[in-house]
Amino acid sequence: MAFGIYIHWPFCKSKCPYCDFNSHVSEAIDHKRWMQSYLKEIDYWANLTEGRVVDTVFFGGGTPSLMQSETVAEILAHIQKKWRVSNDWEVTLEANPTSFETEKFRDFYAAGVNRVSIGVQSLYEADLKFLGREHSPDQARFAIAEAQKIFPRVSFDLIYARPKQTLDAWRTELSEALQMASGHLSMYQLTIERGTPFHTRHARGEFKIPEQDLAADLYDVTQDMMGQAGYPAYEISNHAIVGQESRHNLIYWRYDDYVGVGPGAHGRLTDQDGQKFATRGHRAPDIWLDKVDADGHGMHPFEPVNALARYQEALMMGMRLREGLPLSRLVDAYGAPIDDILSKNKIATLVKEGILEAHPDMLKTTPQGFKCLNAVLAYLS
Repeated sequence: MAFGIYIHWPFCKSKCPYCDFNSHVSEAIDHKRWMQSYLKEIDYWANLTEGRVVDTVFFGGGTPSLMQSETVAEILAHIQKKWRVSNDWEVTLEANPTSFETEKFRDFYAAGVNRVSIGVQSLYEADLKFLGREHSPDQARFAIAEAQKIFPRVSFDLIYARPKQTLDAWRTELSEALQMASGHLSMYQLTIERGTPFHTRHARGEFKIPEQDLAADLYDVTQDMMGQAGYPAYEISNHAIVGQESRHNLIYWRYDDYVGVGPGAHGRLTDQDGQKFATRGHRAPDIWLDKVDADGHGMHPFEPVNALARYQEALMMGMRLREGLPLSRLVDAYGAPIDDILSKNKIATLVKEGILEAHPDMLKTTPQGFKCLNAVLAYLS
């Protein structure tokens, strides 16, 4: 079983209106205190996971490229003191393409980061302003080029199905993105999440997102162009040249174990008896810091994941992958024979409708099935 560590940096320079992540804007950050708190919580997790080998580390947020490179270096050095790590471990840091953060790329590489994921979101000025991004298209292009000079692996994100977006405009934008890409691209369809400014503005009718048919066409264009360019979707929103997949995210999707360090960070951890626990840190940065000072960690009490929830989580994650979901993973998650979990009639119905492929030891979603994955998961749960 692979094992990863997620580090959550909760701060951003500004809050994007579509974002529902645990991120906060703060002008006064005590970087020394934050570094010491991360190291304390890493000690806590290391004591609970003795003997595990760390395969991946992922700095997410928030905007981790706002961290001091010294903090990143100390965290990675501490992880290597507390665990054995893979010889080829993957260390990813999310970054924004503003000039301030781009200037820090070499320092992050020197700290031990070997993969960077850049939040570009669009290559058009008007769309960047709509999405609340602080960088320009030229800054995005520059950041990608600079990152590729420094890091062995570089990914960047785009958001599609934006208001007034046409198929031709998306083809043009995607063509440029592919010319700049060097192994991995993430393509996320714009969704309106509750609790975000976009949710309020959308409800007021201030903007409209593409209708379902156009959104489906945009998805099809994405799949076709990416596949033809050698970037097939290995997960519903992630595309890579073979061998360039995000190993950390594959830990999530294959339902392996990972720990979350930092405010609001989630994790899944299996104990020696095979019981899986859901873990989560306190969301509020100040509360998390105080809890770490007092207790050595900022975690809520662990929550055991029951058999049905383990099955549902393994199903939800695994069905997103193009490689398919081994039935043995569902058996291990649920702790019972596969016939006790899955209805053969339901599977046969989905195969007949072209939603699933028929394999004796695996569930595999078809391209058509990915378009209605939420409904498929509800049907099988």
